[in-house]
Amino acid sequence: MPNSLDLTALLATGLLLGWSVAWPPGPINAEIARRAVARGFWPAVAVGLGACLGDATWALGVALGAGALAQGPTMIAIMGALSLTLLVVLAGLFLRAAWRKAWAWRAGTWTRAVSAIDSTRAGFLFGLVAALTSPWNVTFWLAVIGRPDMVSQGLAGALVVSGAVIVGTAAWVFAFATAIAVFRAQLDGPAWDVLTHGLTGCLMLVFAAKTALSLAAS
Repeated sequence: MPNSLDLTALLATGLLLGWSVAWPPGPINAEIARRAVARGFWPAVAVGLGACLGDATWALGVALGAGALAQGPTMIAIMGALSLTLLVVLAGLFLRAAWRKAWAWRAGTWTRAVSAIDSTRAGFLFGLVAALTSPWNVTFWLAVIGRPDMVSQGLAGALVVSGAVIVGTAAWVFAFATAIAVFRAQLDGPAWDVLTHGLTGCLMLVFAAKTALSLAAS
């Protein structure tokens, strides 16, 4: 069990690490931003919380020794293929929605409709599946928990730093969703509806291409 000094250091390290790895652009942040504009605060936060649950699942698996099983080339290929498929499907859904909303806007029939993929539950599931199917998520947790200084802290130390990373990530999710939701009233209307769906769809394609290139190089 870590002593009080070790515990403080582990918590601080985990919180800073969780925040620092959460803010760079990625499919989860793109979807948080889109939902914050389209639906508001809680639907956006649901995406991040789903991702946090996926992160926690991998963290626990790595801490218990199961993470190494997912590092084989076959498992990396399978998880990468699932992640790539998810990104491509979502890109298609968002781009199709942008196209339909653009035509409705042009025809004067646009309304702020909530589709099934925009529900809070769907957002949570997206975040969860995106985190669980990312092979680089496993690599991240192996790097965090597998460091010599972390191994010396034992299972308790690994769980402490993992929990702190999740809390740091969740803090970013709440801060990011809040910052965008505050300006939601100014971002409402058909133009923003079309733009957010179209931009998110394009970003998903970019992330899918990066995933495909990474898999091809591995």
